[in-house]
Amino acid sequence: QLKPDLIFFTGDLVNNYAKETDGWIDIFSKLEAKIGKYSILGNHDYGDYGQYDSEEEKTANFEGVKQANRDMGFRLMLNESLKIQKDGEEFDLIGVENWGEGGFHKKGDLPKALQGVNPESFKLLLSHDPSHWDSQVRDTDIDLTLSGHTHGMQFGVEIGNFKWSPVKYRYPRWAGLYRESEQYIHVNRGFGYIGFPGRVGIMPEITLIELNSQA
Repeated sequence: QLKPDLIFFTGDLVNNYAKETDGWIDIFSKLEAKIGKYSILGNHDYGDYGQYDSEEEKTANFEGVKQANRDMGFRLMLNESLKIQKDGEEFDLIGVENWGEGGFHKKGDLPKALQGVNPESFKLLLSHDPSHWDSQVRDTDIDLTLSGHTHGMQFGVEIGNFKWSPVKYRYPRWAGLYRESEQYIHVNRGFGYIGFPGRVGIMPEITLIELNSQA
């Protein structure tokens, strides 16, 4: 219905195991975008919360998660950038692996991902954990960051413009659009769940964003 130019998936395709994508690959592969579909990894995609008989089994699981992204038609971005063009306009799309404050993975390599990026271009970053924005991204000239991770804690209150969830005490940027100076981050509340198989007051979300040139 939305007929987007681009589809972005900001990580956590699974909770633990690649086999969780069974039955979903055909569904996600039917999603269409005129320019392309792009994804990144979240903390759960590395399989660290699962149980394995060997490191080889864990590695195979991780490779399976990455392959599932590709089988769904996503271009999985691993600390890299590429140029997106439409109607004579161009911007840089940057995608990093998971980087989170606290005990989360810090595999995201922003300097590496920014190599070759035009300093004058509009820059859009895909980074799973919104804590990355305050810790590193705001020290760059990245214009817009798209994140996820928080799920809105799957619990909260949203009435009109008022929204609240206990997760705000862990993640100040936990849902929706935030701005600091000329930089923006949008945190999507996701479509799935972790732990409790449901949501109270915090609905699943697909975000439609329209970028307009100021030229």
